[in-house]
Parts: sequence; structure tokens; C-alpha cells
Amino acid sequence: MTEWPAEGVLLETGRLVLRQFTMSDADNLASLDADPDVMRFVTGGLATSREEIKDSILPGFMAWYRCPGGYGCWAADEKSTGAFLGWFRFHPRQGGPAGEIVLGFRLRKPAWGKGYATEGSQALVRIGFTELGARRVVAETMAVNLASRRVLEKAGLNFVRIFHQSWPYQVDGREFGDVEYALSKDEWKQKNGFTAG
Repeated sequence: MTEWPAEGVLLETGRLVLRQFTMSDADNLASLDADPDVMRFVTGGLATSREEIKDSILPGFMAWYRCPGGYGCWAADEKSTGAFLGWFRFHPRQGGPAGEIVLGFRLRKPAWGKGYATEGSQALVRIGFTELGARRVVAETMAVNLASRRVLEKAGLNFVRIFHQSWPYQVDGREFGDVEYALSKDEWKQKNGFTAG
């Protein structure tokens, strides 16, 4: 099992630090979820209240850190400035098969288009397969969310299917459904030049 450093850092990439959330991140999350463009494909642009963040979302994120295995939802800070950029999630799918891990991310608009989502996703996929025991990484987004789909493809995940699910919010493009992407450990090893043995 992965042992966390005292400061709760999961990993560092060239430009990112992924760390454990604390209750002091409530304002960061409230600001992130207040941007209608960030929330467009989540709630149709509706903001998440600070009370929901403080009373439900943050405690839920932090509960993961008490579980063994090294999975959870991680705050993403810009390494050079310490600025909060958003979050990445990387944890077992509820009710899913053993070793199937869900990848997700949400970043502030100023961080869009700079490769941060791809950089963080690739790093999580790598650590998942090399250190955390993941067997398959999966991710879902709306079919019309082309930016997130490109990130998943750049992170090495493969398109699996289009599907339709009920959603509590009225989101433009919902009628086109959602897409699933996935990558197995064997596929990842093949793409990255690992040989058997």
C-alpha cells in the first residue's frame, strides 16, 4: 500500500502537485463550482453552494484518505505558484469489479487548454497501474464534451461506448448521451513499451 507523506501529497508532475483536500479548501471549491462554464456539463451551469461543499462534498473527499489503497479525490495545485487549479478523482467504481478505477477531473477555466488535465490524468493512470494495483481505468463524460474527450484520449484511454443515463439536471446536449473511455493495465503496458516478464 502507498504511504502518504505527512503533507498529504499523492504525487508531483512537472507542473502539478496533487494533494489531499482539507476543510480550508472550501473557498477554492466554491469558486471552482461557481463558474457556469466549469459546471456546464455537470449541472447545466448551476453553482454548488458553499454549504453543500463544506457539509457534504469536502467531508466525502476527505473520507477517502482514511481508506487503504491510495485512492481518492485530490486537489491540484500549480507547482510554480501554489495556485489551486481544481481536482482529480481516482478511486474504485462503486459496485464495480475489483481493480476498476474511475478517473475524473474538474479544473478552473484559466487552467484550460494548457495540458494540465492531460498531465494529471496521465500521472494518475501511471501510478494506478504501477503502484496502486489498478487493473482497468474508466472515465465518463457527456458525448458533446469534446474537450474532456480529447483529454481522455491524450491520457491513453480508448473509446468504449455511448450510453444514456438519467441525470438530475437539464444540461444542453444530454440527448446525445454519455461516453465511456477505458484502459486496461495490459493495454497501458503495451502502449508504454513494457514487455512481458
